[in-house]
Amino acid sequence: MAQSYLFGGGRRRFYPWLFLLPGLGFYLFIGVGPSLATIYYSFTDVTGLRGLPVNWIGVDNYDEFLFQGARSRDNLDALWRTLQFMALVTVIQFGLGLIMALLVNQKLRGRLVFRTLFFVPFILGAVVQGLMWKLFLRPGGGPMDTFFGWFGMESQFLQGNNAFYWVIVVQIWANAGFTMVIFLAGMQTIPADLYEAAAVDGARGWSLFRNITWPQLTPAVNTNFLLNIVGSLQAWMLFLVLTGYKNGTQVLGYVVYAEGFGAQGTGSFRQGYAAAASVVLFILVLILGMTANFVVARRERKYLG
Repeated sequence: MAQSYLFGGGRRRFYPWLFLLPGLGFYLFIGVGPSLATIYYSFTDVTGLRGLPVNWIGVDNYDEFLFQGARSRDNLDALWRTLQFMALVTVIQFGLGLIMALLVNQKLRGRLVFRTLFFVPFILGAVVQGLMWKLFLRPGGGPMDTFFGWFGMESQFLQGNNAFYWVIVVQIWANAGFTMVIFLAGMQTIPADLYEAAAVDGARGWSLFRNITWPQLTPAVNTNFLLNIVGSLQAWMLFLVLTGYKNGTQVLGYVVYAEGFGAQGTGSFRQGYAAAASVVLFILVLILGMTANFVVARRERKYLG
């Protein structure tokens, strides 16, 4: 016999929808509404400055962003750099977070202290993280400059061509602790009986990790994989704090901010153009996110059925 409907028949069947309406309305207003507005404004010349007319210009913003002149080449370079940033951050942060989780999951003295130390950078916020490293790497008196000065060298970490890679270092340092926590939570859900049974059969070290830990960590692996990809694609604030807007370091998220709020030093506010750039970034995140989701779904079916 089928279970009766919890809220009864008739008009009572609509009660759950009434309960959902406030939250759904808030989500539509805060989440969906601005997203649709961004798509609309990407086809206009809106500046965000009060009193100026807003004109419909079709796909001109997209055409200029992707295909016209030197600016489009810079934008495509920023898009390629965004993909590089995503790939390096995802691979290194994923691996480092896993190693850290394996270390602090051991029954060693002081492991709680190390768990805290590894996680603390994540809770500081991007501005504090960036300022700390900017002071640390600052030429003319920073700790790294002083260290290099002992050997007669000068530090140009955030001024030269290596600035982009230093932002990658800071991004990984700031977020590896969060990746570690997710892996650690997954490890602590693995039944100890599995390890004991495998140990009886002679499994040790790498064999235990490959045959028990890694398959059982599938939910944590999938979560970290997706979060690392999406988070690195959307990163831009560390670039603002550490390097500012300069060629060779911009990523697509920073281009959106700089164009929309005049952060390039030109004083221009091209929010329609920035909206088009944000739509391009959204499409990039959507494609890569869906691809990653397909990959992790296959992996989950392989290990968990």
